Amino acid sequence: MIYRETLVDGREHFWSFLGAFFGIGLIAFLQGFMLSKAENVFLIGSFGASGVLIYGAIQSPLAQPRNLIGGHVISALIGVTVYKLVPDIIWLNAPLAVAFSIVGMQVTKTLHPPGGATALIAVIGSEKIKALGYIYVLSPVLTGCLILFSVAMLFNNITAHRRYPANQKFARHIRRIFFNDDSPDG
Repeated sequence: MIYRETLVDGREHFWSFLGAFFGIGLIAFLQGFMLSKAENVFLIGSFGASGVLIYGAIQSPLAQPRNLIGGHVISALIGVTVYKLVPDIIWLNAPLAVAFSIVGMQVTKTLHPPGGATALIAVIGSEKIKALGYIYVLSPVLTGCLILFSVAMLFNNITAHRRYPANQKFARHIRRIFFNDDSPDG
């Protein structure tokens, strides 16, 4: 027996691939060609996991914009704070960052599983990441989330069979702005 959610048609694969390719690709391009080696890191591993959700599981509650952006930002804030309070005790700061980020996302209704990785990166990342301090929350985290979200809005709403975000009122508003589409079904 095949799990029903794994039965995604070819069109879904195509649009999931394109969204992920361009979303992650844009962040990687900005890091590789726009930032010097001395500047901050722009591409973090947790963005790959976010890509799976916002391009491949677009109707999941965990993939919605509030969760994507809020989950990463809250987790980044928590991760940086934990690192500042407990800087060199990895057996303590790593689990504290992840555990507090989960609770923070639950309390704010922004649960986004990649957020746990964002908090963890703040405490176990490179010295360059750690040196950013709270700037890490703005760049790469918030800036990268906004890029991923923008690409998700574009690629997940190009066709009539994909709608992102799940809130249809918001999705219709976005279709009207970007695609000059006033129809109720797209």
